[in-house]
Amino acid sequence: MQLKKWLIAVPLALGMLTGCSTLEKLVYRIDINQGNYIEQGEVDKLKFGMTKEQVRYVMGSPMLVENGYPDVWYYIYHHTDGHDDPIQKNLIANFNDKGQLVDITGDFPPSKDFFKSIN
Repeated sequence: MQLKKWLIAVPLALGMLTGCSTLEKLVYRIDINQGNYIEQGEVDKLKFGMTKEQVRYVMGSPMLVENGYPDVWYYIYHHTDGHDDPIQKNLIANFNDKGQLVDITGDFPPSKDFFKSIN
């Protein structure tokens, strides 16, 4: 009977000493992907002067277009891998009043050919 008490008390005491971090790692957590998955290869296809339709064809629909600012598109990708820290990547596409791409900013640099002709 004493052995059963010790078999229960020791793991509980160890869990309290380690702040339950060991027990937390034993629990399975799924990977969570949210938003637009972005790769540098897709960003490299973007060119100065592309229309909104062309950008949508290459990158997909933006995650966010703010009310009042329809010429700024936000592509946001958020990934949480189990117990690891989350990763977020952003790409912001800016259009002029004619609906042509003029700039991209964020975690992905534009290609060196960004300002070359789109023809």
